[in-house]
Amino acid sequence: MFPNGESDTIAAIATPHGESGIGIVRISGPLSEKVATRLFRPKKKVPRLRSHHLYYGEIVDAESGKPLDEVLVSLMRQPRTYTREDVLEINCHGGYLVLKRVLEVVLGQGVRLAGPGEFTKRAFLNGRIDLSQAEAVIDVIRAKTAKSLKIANQQLKGDLSHEIEVLRERVVRSLACVEALIDFSDEEIDVDEDVIRRDVEEAQRSVGELIASHEEGRIYRDGVSVSIVGKTNVGKSSLLNVLLRENRAIVTPIPGTTRDVIEETVNIHEIPIRLVDTAGIRRASNPIESEGVRLARGKVAESDMVIVVIDGSRGLDMYDREIINEVREKKKVVALNKMDLPMITTMEPIRELLPETEVVEISALRNWGVDTLKEFIYCTVTGNGIGRDAGEVVVANARHKNVLQGSLECLGRARDGIEGKIPIELVALELRSCLDRLGEISGETTTEEVLERIFSQFCIGK
Repeated sequence: MFPNGESDTIAAIATPHGESGIGIVRISGPLSEKVATRLFRPKKKVPRLRSHHLYYGEIVDAESGKPLDEVLVSLMRQPRTYTREDVLEINCHGGYLVLKRVLEVVLGQGVRLAGPGEFTKRAFLNGRIDLSQAEAVIDVIRAKTAKSLKIANQQLKGDLSHEIEVLRERVVRSLACVEALIDFSDEEIDVDEDVIRRDVEEAQRSVGELIASHEEGRIYRDGVSVSIVGKTNVGKSSLLNVLLRENRAIVTPIPGTTRDVIEETVNIHEIPIRLVDTAGIRRASNPIESEGVRLARGKVAESDMVIVVIDGSRGLDMYDREIINEVREKKKVVALNKMDLPMITTMEPIRELLPETEVVEISALRNWGVDTLKEFIYCTVTGNGIGRDAGEVVVANARHKNVLQGSLECLGRARDGIEGKIPIELVALELRSCLDRLGEISGETTTEEVLERIFSQFCIGK
């Protein structure tokens, strides 16, 4: 698979930068065992390192012979490894300088530094996992909730791959029948066009269900962006703090305290909600505040939904109405804040302005009504339609959805052809195109450009 031979052994630090108890330098390729022989000095001499065993000893500088660190080393011989190549893992102390020095002496043995995601890319190229499973690796690493982790693990386990393979088998069966009709058009052959039509329709239904699952998968995988918007001093930063259960934003009685955008993530019913606290929207009194208002409006425009915060202890004014008009077309919920004070603004005038928007009375200061607000946020984000059966495959990746959409279009044209709307030869062409599209998910028909784009998202040690 890798024609460069011994020169194509890769290494990288596989643990995050910073201080920790343990850090790992990972090596993959045919030079792995040679690196262990030259650099590792076991405390107890052994004639040869056994595969998949841990050994205690020291890593030494090959030139001076001086020890660099006490380590645990494991040599894993192919093919029972992550990359299906020989793999060496050196468990060092987790200091930056220690790891850097160990990596340097490893690279001095004819090994090169790995690129982003290159270990996982080799696992894919060597047939250990398919492309959708490789993509799931980064989803597992980035998962922010138990649900997003479950979806990623299902894909990593191969559940999506299995669904795609079943689909491909159905399309292959249909294509074989269509090609038989083409090749033996002058002969009587036992091919039932109704069976072909039913297979294509079943494939359409299955692809359609996978596409329909994407919105749920996207929400769990990527989360949603929710901007907290309102005029100055209505309690936006207090609301952010109470939702996060920590004092993340500065809160003072002085209007316009928030000048920059603050973003943090909170878990609401297993959905990662990226809360964005914005500057109060009003006519700015200085250039710094003006920039904050401009950033606030930009974030509101980009958000999946907004929380409009209104100070119930004051009457609605032109700024409140201006904000309401700006977000009228977005998903939203109104938080009528400061219910711990005598209320001047009530729900009724807000409901007149926004008749189809949920309004909830809260006190961010006292943490009153905040749990109800969370429920409204969840329902607004999901449209009350989220929650698939346990074990059901969910498509979370936008690339997969786009590929499936193209496959569905091919199947639609093939079905039209079976009903006599296009020549039978074009039906075969559409079914082949559908197979090629489905192969892009598993990686069977994916270009090098797509592979580079996918693996560039990984960290270097994975």
